[in-house]
Amino acid sequence: MNKREFIVHDLLSKIYQDQFVTKKLPTERELAIQYNVSRYTIHEAINRLRNMGIVKVVQGSGIFIGKNIKTSPLVYNSLTETHYSKITSKVISFEKQLPTKEFQQIFDIKASDEIWSFCRLRIINYQIMQIEYSKLPVHLFPNLSKGDIEKSIQSYVKKQKLQISHYFNTYESILLDKEQAELLQQKKKTPAMKISSRGILSEGKVFVASENIALDYKCTYITAFNKEHHSLRQL
Repeated sequence: MNKREFIVHDLLSKIYQDQFVTKKLPTERELAIQYNVSRYTIHEAINRLRNMGIVKVVQGSGIFIGKNIKTSPLVYNSLTETHYSKITSKVISFEKQLPTKEFQQIFDIKASDEIWSFCRLRIINYQIMQIEYSKLPVHLFPNLSKGDIEKSIQSYVKKQKLQISHYFNTYESILLDKEQAELLQQKKKTPAMKISSRGILSEGKVFVASENIALDYKCTYITAFNKEHHSLRQL
C-alpha cells in the first residue's frame, strides 16, 4: 500500500472511529506534518475521500465530514470512488426478451411479461474496467431507451419516481473467458471479480438484476461484529 492509499484508509478508519469530534478534519498542512508527506500527497488523498462522498471541502473553511456516511455498510468501491463525470458507458446490446424461469422468479413476473436485457461496458478515465449484464422488467420501465442506459441507471430509476432501498450483492473471483477478455481488452484467464447484484425498491420489488465483471476491483465495508453468529460457528 503506497502512502496515499495508507492515508485514505487511515483517515477512513479514524472517521468511522469518531475521532474527529468536530466533524472536521485537520488542515492539509497539519495532515502533511502528521503523516510526514508532502501537501500534494495529502491533497490527492483528500480528493479521493471527496470523490467517495466522505468529506466536503469548503474553500476557506476546511474539510468537513459528510453527515450520512454511516447509512450504508459500503464505504466505497472501484466505481463509487469515481465521480460520475469520469465514468462513461458503451452499450454492446439492448433488447426486449421473454424471461427465463430464473428471471420470472427474481422479478415475480409471468412467462409472457417482457424484460429489458442489455450489456454495456463501464469506462473510467478512458479505460474499460467493467462489463455489465443487466435485466429490468419492462412493466416498471416501459420507455427505457439506449440513451438511458448510456447514463446512470440509478438516476434513471429515481426520475421514474421510484425509491431505491438497497442492493443485495454476491462477490466471486473468476478468470475471464474468451468473450469477456475480448470486451475488456485483456488476456483470457485474467483474474477478475464477478459481482451478482439485485436492486430492490422501498416497496420490496426487484427492479434490476445484474452481473458485473470487474477488473482491478476493490471495496471497503464496515461490518458489525455479530456475537451470536460468532458463537454459533464455534459449536
